[in-house]
Amino acid sequence: MRMFSQSKVIGKIIKTMATSTRQQPGWVAPRQQDGSIQLPPLNIWNSLTRSKTAFVPMESKVVKWYVCGPTVYNDAHLGHARNYVTTDIIRRIMRDFFGYKVNFVMNITDLDDKIILRGRQQHLLEKFLLDNKSLNDTVLNTVQAALQAYTAKNLSLLDSKAGPSAIRAEVKERYKPILSGRSLDGGPVGDKEAKTKMHIKTVQLAAKAIESAQTNSIMIQPFFSETQEILLPYLDSKYGSAVNADDHSIFTKLTQMYETRFMEDLRALNCQDPDEITRVTEYGQQIVDFVKKIQDNGYAYVTSDGSVYFDIKAFEAAQNHYARLEPWNRNDLDLIADGEGALTEETSEKRSKPDFALWKSSKTGEPSWPSPWGRGRPGWHIECSAMASDKLGSQIDIHSGGIDLAFPHHDNELAQSEAYWTEKNKTCDHQWVNYFMHMGHLSIQGSKMSKSLKNFITIREALSRGEWTPRGLRIVFLLGNWKDGIEITDDMIKAGSVWEDKLNNFFIKAKDIIENHSYTNGGVQLEGSSVSARDVRQARNEPSVAEQELAHALDKAQKELYGALCDSFNTPSAMVIISELISVFNGLDKSGLSSQSVGATAKWITSLVNIFGLNGLASPEEDTIGWSGISIPEAAKPYVYPLATVRDELRRKARSVEGLSSHDLDIVKQLETLNAGDTQKEAGSYAKVAEIFAQDITALRNSSSLAKDVLQLCDRLRNVDLWEQGIYLEDRDGNQPALVRPVTKELLAARQEKEEKDRQKQKAKEDSQKETAAKVDQGRQSHMDMFRTPEYSAWDEDGVPVKDIDGEELPKSRVKKLKKDWERQKKLHERWVKVNG
Repeated sequence: MRMFSQSKVIGKIIKTMATSTRQQPGWVAPRQQDGSIQLPPLNIWNSLTRSKTAFVPMESKVVKWYVCGPTVYNDAHLGHARNYVTTDIIRRIMRDFFGYKVNFVMNITDLDDKIILRGRQQHLLEKFLLDNKSLNDTVLNTVQAALQAYTAKNLSLLDSKAGPSAIRAEVKERYKPILSGRSLDGGPVGDKEAKTKMHIKTVQLAAKAIESAQTNSIMIQPFFSETQEILLPYLDSKYGSAVNADDHSIFTKLTQMYETRFMEDLRALNCQDPDEITRVTEYGQQIVDFVKKIQDNGYAYVTSDGSVYFDIKAFEAAQNHYARLEPWNRNDLDLIADGEGALTEETSEKRSKPDFALWKSSKTGEPSWPSPWGRGRPGWHIECSAMASDKLGSQIDIHSGGIDLAFPHHDNELAQSEAYWTEKNKTCDHQWVNYFMHMGHLSIQGSKMSKSLKNFITIREALSRGEWTPRGLRIVFLLGNWKDGIEITDDMIKAGSVWEDKLNNFFIKAKDIIENHSYTNGGVQLEGSSVSARDVRQARNEPSVAEQELAHALDKAQKELYGALCDSFNTPSAMVIISELISVFNGLDKSGLSSQSVGATAKWITSLVNIFGLNGLASPEEDTIGWSGISIPEAAKPYVYPLATVRDELRRKARSVEGLSSHDLDIVKQLETLNAGDTQKEAGSYAKVAEIFAQDITALRNSSSLAKDVLQLCDRLRNVDLWEQGIYLEDRDGNQPALVRPVTKELLAARQEKEEKDRQKQKAKEDSQKETAAKVDQGRQSHMDMFRTPEYSAWDEDGVPVKDIDGEELPKSRVKKLKKDWERQKKLHERWVKVNG
């Protein structure tokens, strides 16, 4: 067992000062064991010091890493994705970039208060639904009682005894600030307001359903769907203690289903499986033994009900440190209570309020296991300590999890693990974790995404709806620092899309240069081929100016990126470095670039996107260019590349000075052989496109406007026929062949934007024409007749009124105004006469 003694500290002891009066205790920097192995100059932001510290693993280049996994009682949401995808990125960098051998262990919390409650609640709801298959009086009375209980507990400003309609009306008045996006006390809006808004939504939905049931205007299934959130806690409060908790299937059918779904979600996000997974329910005896040793070491005590609590005072009296991560929160009673769980009742037998449960005596309706203190179950915090210690031993290189777990969960883990691994009656000088890494939250409108707040989008919902792709989500996380919070904004989404589109275009263009249009010929021979200047340079091994610039940019990028990743996995900087290298490439004369120079850059960038997990299962060592989605389907290539070549030649001739002759159309005959012997069913649509194009071109042989008609068919092939197959031909300047590429979401968006602009332009044109026509139509009436109405009794020779209906002369000012109107109409009428003859 390897221990760090305060009297034999090798390295430096780092102390940090919190913003409050409490300080974090000292941290002992690990010493490299094998000096013959050169370690990368990697620094990691360490929550134990709140600073960047040099990373030194305990065993050469082996990293022992434990990560807190999910509590499986619901589907994982995008907030979980933030944590686990980011962790996966760092794990890949450690292994594939820095070359460490990573032993990555993750736990599954399949037993805790939330799971017991949810499993029990679902069991009771299923029974209630079986017993009540119609909206009878029992159902309505039960649901109304549930509404009262839920309202009284969660929305104290309301009269919980009021009827459903009164509650719905009252909530709009009493909680008006929160409903309008403000707080009740005028302070900043945060999780408290998000939770209140969640309760309001739950109550309003249930109250409306009850009203509908009272008027027989709702079916039973939607009724229970809209009232289950108030029914679940109510049924549990009434009947939870009567549940036969010895039947563990009540709980395991819930956890097994959600564990399976969680792992499916992680794989869908291209997160690699842990090397080992541990489950609480498989560690009953080990946890009992772990708690017993802490008790034997003098750092735990038993209460009369058979629960075991960690003794913080005894632990600190032995010169140990409690709350290493966030000492400023050690007296936060809300956090402490939340860490103990919803089923834990306060006991007067605790020696101090912060003392936390290592082992909980099980009450009726709760699952239990045998122990020296009676039947019970593990406390939440002890689970990770026992499992991590079992798999990774007395000391861990890296422990990670979400930032919300820092206190009390991770601080309690540290304390109880140090208490376990020290020897009895000796000062605990054991550093159980060397580096603690906490991933930042994912937020929506300033509030963290959370199951308890129900303000989340599940991973599978986001992916199935197409709101996110695994790559797009990972890019967004790479653009943010792993330890900082990320808020989903339009700007953030746009930045991710721009970066992805930039790499798409780079990979497509790079492959085009490297492969030198290897599919383009496809049996189609072009005229006038010649050796290029680039070919000559390559033969002489003479780098061009462009190649020299690209090589310099690549060397600079490689050095900068290494520094960025050594700087606590600074992926935002890494993403900028990659983008800037591509900008250099984009600005160079491509005719001056060889396939070797472009290949070196493209392969390096490809290796990085593979390391970051942006390319499915691809390995960093793969000798390929680009990522998935930049090539057209394999089935399309034997048809589309020759078709594109024929189209290029037809366009070149049609746009040339010598022009296009009917003889030149014979090139399409080479497309007729593409179908020969083809048996691929999926290739049928591509073959049909080539066949129709050849037929339509041939039909133009006697056209009087041959060049124009051929160009129109070439445009149709690009804009319609191949586009509908998900393929786009990007025409380029000069005699460069069209770039064959798949239709991406960016191309779709660009086309939609163009079409919308065209629609707006056409609408503006039509509106202008209508306005002009309306103005012209206003001139239909002659100016000589426009004032000859009963309103006047006399007019001058031009038809301008001079007397009103009573024969009184009009005021000069009135006549002057009428004269102006007359002159305006005269112009309009003359224009109308000119248009209409």
